[in-house]
Amino acid sequence: MKKQSLLATAFVAMLLYSCKTPNVGYISDVKNGQTDAIAQVLDIRFKPDDKICIIIKSQDSRLSELFNLPIYTLRVGWGNSSSQYMSAYTIDPDGNIDFPVLGTMHIAGMSRHEVEQLVKNELLTRKLVNDPHVTVEFGNMAINVMGEVNKPGRYEFDRDHITVLDALSMAGDLTILGQRDSVKVVRSNGVNQTTTYVLNLQKADELYSSPAFYLQQNDVVYVTPNVYRARQSVVNGNNVYSTSFWISVASLVTSVTSVIFMIVKK
Repeated sequence: MKKQSLLATAFVAMLLYSCKTPNVGYISDVKNGQTDAIAQVLDIRFKPDDKICIIIKSQDSRLSELFNLPIYTLRVGWGNSSSQYMSAYTIDPDGNIDFPVLGTMHIAGMSRHEVEQLVKNELLTRKLVNDPHVTVEFGNMAINVMGEVNKPGRYEFDRDHITVLDALSMAGDLTILGQRDSVKVVRSNGVNQTTTYVLNLQKADELYSSPAFYLQQNDVVYVTPNVYRARQSVVNGNNVYSTSFWISVASLVTSVTSVIFMIVKK
């Protein structure tokens, strides 16, 4: 009888373990007032195939317009509404753009501020514009968010710094089925090379110190599904990870135990 009770207790314990509530919190290890070091903040830097908008302004509008690409109008829907967009340069494979009057300029590896200074200095040095005001905007900067998020997709941004938490917020946060301790960031390092970082959103020190805490253009953020989602991927969810499986086992063990008890009692 004692052995039967121990056996039944063991199976009940396994059943309860399989049904335990997962930890779905973020940076849950922090304390009030805790200070954590953050990875070095790096500006977004231009790469080949990026698009960049450069706008020159001065008191002499006719002169400054010589250096600006044309603005095109895009009609929206069937009505008369329309939007205007500035044409953009596409950085070639060598990291260059062909700028009006100034010619070929190498800007790959530069931040927005550095490109602004480069163009402004060239205009002043060549005495082409006496009072140039240079504005540089991103043309196609975006990150991709996939996996267990509420709104997966490609998200454009226009900021010099964007974190993985920003990206997940844009995607509507993780679903309840996403692993908080296994968020992957896949980053291209060139034509034929990528680096993958695994982030733990529940550990503040690991998250903030990761090289992937601040994202770069075209990074892919992938939220790994948890074991509950894995169960759903199996037909009827009937596998060794599913609650229904352990309920069936517990029911079978209870039935067998009852039969054995009745036989022994006789």
